Amino acid sequence: MTSMPQQLLRRKPIPREGEDTHGPKLSRSIGLFSLTMIGVGGTVGTGIFFILSEAVPTAGPAVIISFLIAGVVAGLTALCYAELAGSVPVSGSSYSYAYTTLGEMPAMGVAACLLLEYGVSTAAVAVGWSQYVNQLFHNLFGFELPAALSNAPEEGGIINLPAVILIALCALLLIRGTKESVITNTIMVVIKLVVLVFFAAIAFTGWNADHFANFAPFGFAGIMSGAGIIFFSFVGLDAVSTAGEEAKNPKRNLPLALIFALVIVTGIYVLVAMAGLGAQAPEQFKDQSAGLSAIIEHLVGASWPGTLVAAGAVISIFSVTLVVLYGQTRILFAMSKDGMMPKVFQKVNPRTMTPIPNTIIVAIATGILAGVIPINFLAEMTSIGTLAAFIVVSLGVIILRRREPDLERGFKVPGGYVIPVLSILGCLWIITNLQLITIAVFAVWTALFLLYYFFYARKRSALAQPGAFSQEVAS
Repeated sequence: MTSMPQQLLRRKPIPREGEDTHGPKLSRSIGLFSLTMIGVGGTVGTGIFFILSEAVPTAGPAVIISFLIAGVVAGLTALCYAELAGSVPVSGSSYSYAYTTLGEMPAMGVAACLLLEYGVSTAAVAVGWSQYVNQLFHNLFGFELPAALSNAPEEGGIINLPAVILIALCALLLIRGTKESVITNTIMVVIKLVVLVFFAAIAFTGWNADHFANFAPFGFAGIMSGAGIIFFSFVGLDAVSTAGEEAKNPKRNLPLALIFALVIVTGIYVLVAMAGLGAQAPEQFKDQSAGLSAIIEHLVGASWPGTLVAAGAVISIFSVTLVVLYGQTRILFAMSKDGMMPKVFQKVNPRTMTPIPNTIIVAIATGILAGVIPINFLAEMTSIGTLAAFIVVSLGVIILRRREPDLERGFKVPGGYVIPVLSILGCLWIITNLQLITIAVFAVWTALFLLYYFFYARKRSALAQPGAFSQEVAS
C-alpha cells in the first residue's frame, strides 16, 4: 500500500508519440496552420479590442511598455510550452505537464489555476463582446440594448445578456465538431487581423506626439500594474497546448504553432496600442466602451470606420471565446480521464467526436459568470491563473530535462535553464503587482480545490487503479 506522500507525488507516465494509454480518444484533425490560428484566435481580440480602456488609465502611454513586458514574459514561457508540448503531446496543457513532472497534487494545483484562467477568461471576453455589440447596433440601427440587459448587477444592470448568448453560440459550435470549430475560428482570425490593420492605418493618420508627453504618469508601478491587467490577454497561447491530443504530428506542430502565434500576437498588440494612443489622449480611455471604434469615429468624424471595427470586434471576440471555451473543455476532459473529475466530462459523442456533456456544463458555468460579474475583476483573476500556470510550465522544463534527459523533444529551449528561470521570475514579478484582493481570492480558490482533491479525487485517480496505464507508474 502506497504512503500518503507517494500518493500525492505519483506521476503519470509520458506517452510515446501517437499513443494515449487510457480512456476515450479524440480525433487528430488539427494541422500546423489551424493550431497557429487557435493561438492567435484565443489571444488577439481579448487584449486589444477592449483592454486598453482598463490598462491605459493604470499605466498611461507607458502601457506600450506594459504590453512589451507582458509579451516578453509570455514569450519566455511560450518557449517553455513549446518544449513541453513537443515532449508530452497530450490534452490538458500545463495540468498534464505538471502531472508528468511534479506529481499528482501539484498537478491539481495547476488545474485550479487553469480552471480559473479559462473559466474566468471566457466570461471576461464575453463581457467585452457585449460592448461592441451595443456599438454595432447603435451605428447600424440607431438603438442600443437596455442597460439592464447588457451590464452586470454591480454596474447597474440585471444580467449581461449578450455575453450569455455568445457563450451559448460558441458551445453549440463546439458540440457540432472540432473540425468545424477550427475552420470557423481560422476564418474569423483572418477577418480580425485585417480589421486591426485597418484600424492602425486609419489611427496613424491622426498621430499626435503630444499624447506621449507624460509617458509614465504613474511610474514603474503603473507600468507593472498595466502588465498584470494585460497579461490575461495572452491566455490563447496556452490554448494551443490544450489541443495536444487532436493535433497532427504534435511533436513538430505544437512547438511551431506556439512560436508563430506569439510573434503574430505581440506584433499586432504593439502596433494597435501605439496607433490608438497616437490618435487619442490617454485620459480619454478611462471607462470607454468599444474603445477602438470610438477612437476612429472621433478621428474621421463619421460612423462607418467605427462600424467596421465594431463588426470586426464582434467577430474577433467570438473567436476568442470559442478558443478559450474549447481549451476549458479539453482540460476537464484530460482530468476526467485521469480520474480527477467525474466521468461525465470524458464522455465523447461517437458521431461528432466531441465531449458534449462537458461542453454544456462549462457553457452554463461560464455563462453565469459572464452574466453577473463586471469585466475589471474578471481580467485580473484570469491574469493570476495564467501566471501561476506559466510558472509551473517553466519549472516543468527544468525538472523534465533532469529526470528524462534522453526523452525525444520536438523543440528544445536554447540557453540551458536561463529562459525557464527568467520566465519564472518574470511571472512572479507581475503577480506581486496585482491587487491584494485578487491574490487572496486566488489563494482561497486554490485551497478549496486542493481540499476537493484530497477528499474526493485522490482516491479516484486512474493511477490508483491497477492496469489503468500500460506503462509502469512513476512514484
